[in-house]
Amino acid sequence: MQELIEPAQTCVAELASNVIRHVGVGTAATLTVVMRDAYLRLEVRDPDPRALPTLIDAASDAEAGRGMTLVDAVSDHRWGVVLCGDSKVVWCELATDLDAPLGDARGPRVMRAEEHLLLYGGVRPGWVSGSGRLAVAVAEEVAIDLITDLLHWLRARGCDPEEVLDRAQMHVEAESGAET
Repeated sequence: MQELIEPAQTCVAELASNVIRHVGVGTAATLTVVMRDAYLRLEVRDPDPRALPTLIDAASDAEAGRGMTLVDAVSDHRWGVVLCGDSKVVWCELATDLDAPLGDARGPRVMRAEEHLLLYGGVRPGWVSGSGRLAVAVAEEVAIDLITDLLHWLRARGCDPEEVLDRAQMHVEAESGAET
């Protein structure tokens, strides 16, 4: 994936410089690089959930303000933020020439579920979307915990968890049928 070296370096430099500029020099940050289906995902975690990246329309002669615009352009608009309680993860994805191992598993519901699992389970970014057996097992346990807590919440509000599960299953089956 030689063709991704320069765009990946550009994105990492911009994401890291945002931590330095907006969170503070010397702030500990973590870079995670993982494959998500046919995309190379770059994630930078820092300890400040309040300093969120934004796209701004910087003037051509401005000395700052174009970092996320550059990330947005290089990553074909595939970037975002996941708030994780006392930290945040700013991510972007770069398209590769590889085929997705499980077909097109990047639908909006799958991506939203992964973000919920990251928030709920406190697992490291990259683990939820990983394809290794350990990553899948960890994500599955977090999903089970989340579903269990939601069922308790429904029961506490007078809802029938079995009925809700049946309706959810019907939605999954209907959406799966619409995709084929």
